[in-house]
Amino acid sequence: MRYLFVHQNFPGQFLHLVRHLHEKGGHEVVFISEANSGALPGVRRVLYKVTRTPSDATHPALRELEMGLGRAEAVARAATTLKSLGYVPDIIIGHHGWGELLNIVDVYPETPILGYFEFFYHTDKYDVGFDPEFPPSPALLPNVRVKNTINLLALNLPGYGQTPTEFQRNTYPEWAQPNISLLREGVNLELCAPEPAIFKRSLKIADVPVGPKDKLITYVARDLEPYRGYHSFMRALPYILDARPDAKIILVGGDRTSYGPRPAQGCWREVLLHELEGRLDLSRVHFVGKVDYDTFRTLLRRSDAHVYLTYPFVASWSLREAMATGCAIVGSRTEPVEEFIKDRETGLLVPFLEPQEIARGVLEILEDKKLARRLRKAARAEAEKKLSLNEYLNQYDALVERIAGA
Repeated sequence: MRYLFVHQNFPGQFLHLVRHLHEKGGHEVVFISEANSGALPGVRRVLYKVTRTPSDATHPALRELEMGLGRAEAVARAATTLKSLGYVPDIIIGHHGWGELLNIVDVYPETPILGYFEFFYHTDKYDVGFDPEFPPSPALLPNVRVKNTINLLALNLPGYGQTPTEFQRNTYPEWAQPNISLLREGVNLELCAPEPAIFKRSLKIADVPVGPKDKLITYVARDLEPYRGYHSFMRALPYILDARPDAKIILVGGDRTSYGPRPAQGCWREVLLHELEGRLDLSRVHFVGKVDYDTFRTLLRRSDAHVYLTYPFVASWSLREAMATGCAIVGSRTEPVEEFIKDRETGLLVPFLEPQEIARGVLEILEDKKLARRLRKAARAEAEKKLSLNEYLNQYDALVERIAGA
């Protein structure tokens, strides 16, 4: 088959699928994206460049839409050149959120499109208004509605959709859901696997020494920000550190803001450190920034208790990887986490907004070794059952074959 992928940040969500197609052989794979240093064997890249970007005069709520329309134009130009060279794909796969697929239907009207639908925004539920510490301003609500413009345009294109969780599909209007297939993203269960012996030896994780007697609590996010519960986790630390002199905390994440409001000054890491000044033993709290994948896997394998918190929003990949690694997980009682974790079966669920309850969950896992072992084993078993990368890729193949055949 001839595949055409589209994503501004090559390879985006399609890394595993593209590798899989190359390993299977017998397929042509072309990928339209903006320029970056990424490269994968068996993939021909076609680069596009947005020539029109939003100006200062553009209404703030419309800048994301205008950028999306600029991407759609640039991708269509690149696809037109590709078509003139004789490349006509059997299927086009991309992410609808960036707007890149909006015009490609005009270039390849006979080719089916399989678009990734990530999240449909609402003004009255899910992430907006969830955290009373950050109430939405009246000016925000119209902007939230405008954020769905590309979503709505994409939903009205001919083609097919897919999304990785029931929670994400349910954010979309009821009339759209039947055309969005559930395709649960998988994890490499061999790369992300438990290593029981790691608890018996001393090691360094991102230059932090961790001994066999240390109790390691881990927290991972792309960026340390409220959407991923950074503020709630930090406010839980005084209780954990006071109760367990043997506890060490390692936080992985950058200082930018991926989602939600930015702080008035500095970054959220600094804001919470200032708020909790004098209440934390900072010799046992380690901010290691962003780490390479091997360090990340070592961190999860050695974790005594792994905390994953999120607003009702798209769940992070790290939750899947923590389950596959057999972590004892303390997760927020929010819809995206509840789809993965069953309370007291595959992890502990705690209220997102209650730091003392988060601390209580962590301490229970540290103190009850039998519970911790049971949760670890169950999390790994659940990952093997529902989060297998091979099964995910097989389902992807079947969906593509059905769509391309149709």
